[in-house]
Amino acid sequence: MDHHEVEEIDYMADEVDVLDFVMDDVEADGVVNHVAHDFDVMVTDTSSAQARKGKDIQGIPWDRLNITRESYRRTRLEQYRNYENIPLSGDAVDKNCKQKQKGGNYYEFFHNTRLVKPTILHFQLRNLVWATSKHDVYLMSNYSLMHWSSSSHNLKEILNFSGHVAPTEFVGRFYTDSDFWKRGRKMGKGHGFQLGTVGALGLSVISSVSIVICNKALHSSLSPDRKLIAVVGDHLNGLVVDSSNGKTVASVEGHLDYSFASAWHPDGRVFATGNQDKTCRVWDLRNLSEPVSILKGNMGAVRSVRFSSNGQFLVVAEPADFVHVYETNKNYEKRQEIDFFGEISGVSLSPDDETLYVGVWDRTYASLLQYNRRHKYGYLDAFV
Repeated sequence: MDHHEVEEIDYMADEVDVLDFVMDDVEADGVVNHVAHDFDVMVTDTSSAQARKGKDIQGIPWDRLNITRESYRRTRLEQYRNYENIPLSGDAVDKNCKQKQKGGNYYEFFHNTRLVKPTILHFQLRNLVWATSKHDVYLMSNYSLMHWSSSSHNLKEILNFSGHVAPTEFVGRFYTDSDFWKRGRKMGKGHGFQLGTVGALGLSVISSVSIVICNKALHSSLSPDRKLIAVVGDHLNGLVVDSSNGKTVASVEGHLDYSFASAWHPDGRVFATGNQDKTCRVWDLRNLSEPVSILKGNMGAVRSVRFSSNGQFLVVAEPADFVHVYETNKNYEKRQEIDFFGEISGVSLSPDDETLYVGVWDRTYASLLQYNRRHKYGYLDAFV
């Protein structure tokens, strides 16, 4: 086992779930109760109406624990260890970068469901939640791809990767790698797709769906016009690549560690990169000499970034506890901070930007958080 693999195991061993901490604290003070045994019964879904009446959005019974939410938050901020490939990259950012102003209120809590239990298969890869509509979400739970309907509250397994994987639906044609490059590239123009290859399986699927599959790179994203690909990975710099020939057309410099996330603004000129140096950096193709904005997190790497479909918001997720929503038309200077406890498996906005989903991984409090877009209906004020 190489040094990098040992580091990963050590990092995962240091992770502390919410229940671990609060129960250790209870037992240390000599308080004997049945909180641990009753948690499966106690912890239930939380609705927006219950949250407005004071219930914790995750169902954590703070009044039954020997620690307050505020104290536990302080402890998490002090003790959470951010994983770094470049030593002290996060400390350097802490010294030189300030966080953007809080106060935005763009999405409001709507529901937390514990029937859905997102999981993380690799601690650095957190793009495991995807909304295809404001009611339909796909996510990974252990080795299964699951579908959750927030309208019917129905959870269904779509695909199980634990054994032999066979598709249940026929989608397009299958080609070997060599066939793809010989035939696929010729077919690609005008057929609405850009494909990579599945190196592990030696297969590629040709269909009307756009797919980019990374090999060695840790994350890539295709520009809205499909002409460019933003590529990030085990390097301080990010790349902008021509999708038609794979040639690098530009690079971006400024991050202090390795990057694991990228996303394009719908205007096709701006893109964002998320890094283990605790920052998301926003870039403009018209001037890549420096970032448009540097968005600093609270305690960990930026593992997932998403622009809203209308370009009004940028959603930035840390590895745990915090999701930030920035308003792009105010130069990213104002943000909403969504605060909870648990590792984040992924974040996703619905295509109409009406719903924001956050996957939370925790042995006790694993759940799917749903936030809905806030709207100002000014015409109703006339009746008040």
